[in-house]
Amino acid sequence: MLTLILRRILIAIPTLFLVSVFVFALQRALPGDPFLVLAGEERDPEAIARLREIYRMNDPVFVQFFAWLGQVVQGDFGRSLRTGEPVLGLILQKLPVTIQLATAAILVAIAIGIPIGILAARRKGTIVDYSASAVALSGLSIPNFWLGIMLILLVSVYLKWLPASGYESIFVHPWEAIQRLIMPAFVLGNGLAAFLMRHTRSAMLEVLRSDYVRTARAKGLDEDTVVHRHALRNALVPIITLTTLLFGELLAGAVLTEQVFTIPGFGKLIVDAVFNRDYGVVQGVVLCTAIGFILMNLLADILYILVNPRLRAA
Repeated sequence: MLTLILRRILIAIPTLFLVSVFVFALQRALPGDPFLVLAGEERDPEAIARLREIYRMNDPVFVQFFAWLGQVVQGDFGRSLRTGEPVLGLILQKLPVTIQLATAAILVAIAIGIPIGILAARRKGTIVDYSASAVALSGLSIPNFWLGIMLILLVSVYLKWLPASGYESIFVHPWEAIQRLIMPAFVLGNGLAAFLMRHTRSAMLEVLRSDYVRTARAKGLDEDTVVHRHALRNALVPIITLTTLLFGELLAGAVLTEQVFTIPGFGKLIVDAVFNRDYGVVQGVVLCTAIGFILMNLLADILYILVNPRLRAA
């Protein structure tokens, strides 16, 4: 296990370096100059020159990159061009919000997608299977922003069951936080459940055709025991991969849902930073997102070993 973790960390180092190079280069290639906005309406050339000097924008690009990278290695992601706040502070402020939303969404996806996928595999070729496939297709087809707006109109405006928007920490006001999370978590989890359902169904169909499942049935075990104790454990390996990758994607991909439900999370931070050409914030957010994906892949590898005895033996 320790060898696996060390190997993944060694692979992660050049990956993060390449990500930082691409982000830094592409950010500098964008047209426009953020210092024109920072200098105010009069745009005094001396003020612009002074700002460029403060942020070392007159240095060659590779000098700027390695200076920034040296700060990152020391835990300093720089400061926001717009507000002057530390980038790491902004990330630590917004990241828990998106993690809370992503966790709720992935739980919704697991609760819906995996049971329906198992049921569809067990009832292959029946009306249950076709209905599950139709539900999955609708989940993939409905845009998140449209579903979110419709839920707000129905549940919040007309029925007045749940708050329409906003955020509350689960650790401060748990019940209010759950109420505010239900709709955005369902909106995000609905599409993910469709992915999980289709992959669970495919994995279960493959495992249910294997020799050891036929042997278990021949020994007289009931179908529930065969499916849940023997087949599901081996079918979980590709499902774990997909779930961890989807969670990593949620950390950076919940932008529209956060905008619809006015959730001040990671997605809104990166959108505002891109529009404002806030170099430090964009670079810090993308680098943290890459670290999140790498950690999710490492978690998937560890879960493989815990779930599958054959991998533990290997």
